[in-house]
Amino acid sequence: MSKPYSRNSVRKPFCVPNKLVASRRQFLRLGGSLLGMLALSGLPSNVFGASKRLSRVAAYPFTLGVASGDPTSDSVILWTRIDPAALSGLGVDDDAIDVDYEIATDSGFSNIIRTGNIVAPPQLGYSAHLELRGLSPQTVYFYRWRLGGEISPVGRTKTAPLANSSVQSFKFAVASCQQYEQGFYTAYEHMSNEDLDLIVHLGDYIYESSWGDVLVRRHEGPEIVSLGDYRARYTTYKSDADLQAAHASAPWAITWDDHEVDNNYASDISQDDQTPEQLLARRAAAYQAFYEFTPIRLPVGRQGPDMPIYRRLRFGNLLEMNVLDTRQYRSDQACGDGRKRSCNDHMNPARTLLGDAQKKWLFDSLASSDAVWNVLAQQIMMASLTSRDEQGETLWPMDIWDGYPFERDELLNHIHDRKTLNPIVLTGDIHSNWVADLKLDFDDPRSKIVGTEFVGTSITSGGDGSDMTTYGETLLANNPHVKHYNGQRGYMVATVNEKSWQNDFRIVDKVTVRGAPIRTQASFVVEAGEAGAKRV
Repeated sequence: MSKPYSRNSVRKPFCVPNKLVASRRQFLRLGGSLLGMLALSGLPSNVFGASKRLSRVAAYPFTLGVASGDPTSDSVILWTRIDPAALSGLGVDDDAIDVDYEIATDSGFSNIIRTGNIVAPPQLGYSAHLELRGLSPQTVYFYRWRLGGEISPVGRTKTAPLANSSVQSFKFAVASCQQYEQGFYTAYEHMSNEDLDLIVHLGDYIYESSWGDVLVRRHEGPEIVSLGDYRARYTTYKSDADLQAAHASAPWAITWDDHEVDNNYASDISQDDQTPEQLLARRAAAYQAFYEFTPIRLPVGRQGPDMPIYRRLRFGNLLEMNVLDTRQYRSDQACGDGRKRSCNDHMNPARTLLGDAQKKWLFDSLASSDAVWNVLAQQIMMASLTSRDEQGETLWPMDIWDGYPFERDELLNHIHDRKTLNPIVLTGDIHSNWVADLKLDFDDPRSKIVGTEFVGTSITSGGDGSDMTTYGETLLANNPHVKHYNGQRGYMVATVNEKSWQNDFRIVDKVTVRGAPIRTQASFVVEAGEAGAKRV
C-alpha cells in the first residue's frame, strides 16, 4: 500500500550509489553468472570444490530459523540461512559451507527417512535452498539442519496432493504487509498454532523505508538501496520469533508487492527521483535478497533485475492457485498516481499490469483448468474502489486494478467466456479486510457476477487500526458490489472443500502491544457454482 504521499509529491532527490549504476547489458551479463550460482545453491556439496565442512562454529548459526515453500505432490523447498557470526574467525574466507539436513515423519525424529547435505554459498549470503524431491503426496514431514555440531529449530512442512486426486478439504492462511516498526507479529504467533496446509504471503514482506507516527520498534538504517542494505533489512524482519514460528509451522507460497523494492514502483519506474538504470540496479539487489531470504523455488529465467516469480500451485482436483506478480511488468501508474480523475493515459487500452507473457500464461491456465476452485493470489484490489470529489467527479485509485481498467475487463470477460470454475481472487496491499463481487461492469448493479474477491488486512502495517473508518464508510457507500470492510490487523483463513469456500477474517485488536488475543471478526462463504459471497 502507498505511503501517505504519491509519486508527484515533492521529495528530495533519491541517490543510488555510483557502484550500482550500470547498463541493462551489464545487468544481463551479471545475471547470467548469478543464475548459474543460484542453480547450484541447492545441489550437493561436491558441486563446489571449495566448500568446507565445519566441525565447530563460533556462534549459533540458525538465528533466522527455518522455512519451507512451494510444495508439489513430490517435492518442497527447504530453507535456512547461516548467521555470519557463526563463521567468524574460522578461516572460512569466501568458501561455501556444507550444511546437513535431516527429514523425518515425526517431530521427534525417531523415524528419519532422508539425510544429506547441500552448500550455503557466500555469494548468496550463506543461504541454503534445498529442493527436496521424491516425497509422498499429501504427507506431513519434519526437517532440521545441522552445522558444526549445532541443530536448527524443527520445521513442519506438507506436500501437495496428486494433481488429479480427490481432496476432501484444504485449509490455508493468507497474510501480507508486515511493517516491522509499526507493530508486533502477534498474528503470526496465532497463525503458527492453526493446523494449516499452506500459508500464502501476498507481498510487502519487508519495507524499504520507515514511515508512520506510532513506531513500537526500529529497523536499522535509512531507506535501503544496495544488496547489503536489503540483506540487513531482511535479517531484522526474520529475527522475529513469531514470524519464525509461522514459517516453521507450514509451507509458504510467497510473492512480492512494491515495498520489497520501492514504494509504488512500476517496472523500471521508481517513486523516487531515480533513473530507470538506477531503479534496475536497485531492483536486481532487492530481487536477489528476496530469493536469499525466502523458501521459493529457483525462478526460471533469473537475469539481473529480471526475476519471473509468477507460478502455479496445484492441490489435487480441488484447487489450482495462480501466484501473480503485478509490479515487475506493469505500465507506470496513470495521471501521476494516487486517487485521481481519469486522464488520457488512464484510458489507454495498451497499458498493462501483468505484461504480455504473464497474461498469456494466466489466461491459458484459466481456460484449461479443471480444478473445482481457481485462485488468483495477487497483490492489489481487483474490484472497483472508486470515490467522488467535491464536484461529483469519479476518482480512480491508480495503483490498483482501477488504474488499469481495460486489462481488468479483459481478464474478467475471459473468466466469464471460458467458464472458469469458481474463480476466487486473494488480495493484500491496502491494510484492511474487504469482500467484493467481481462483475463484468462495476457501474451496472444488474451486471453479472463472475467471481469473488477476498482482501486480507495487514499483519502490522498501519498500526492498530479500527473496525470502521470514514475511509471505509465512503468507499462502501460508493461501491455497492463491496460487501464487507474492516480496518483491523490480522490474516485470513480459507477452508475449502468441493462444495464451499469459507473465508474467516482473523483479527487482533492491537499490534502495538504484545500478546493480543485472536478472534474471528467475520466469515463469508462462497458456494461452488454460485458466484458471490454470503456472510455467515
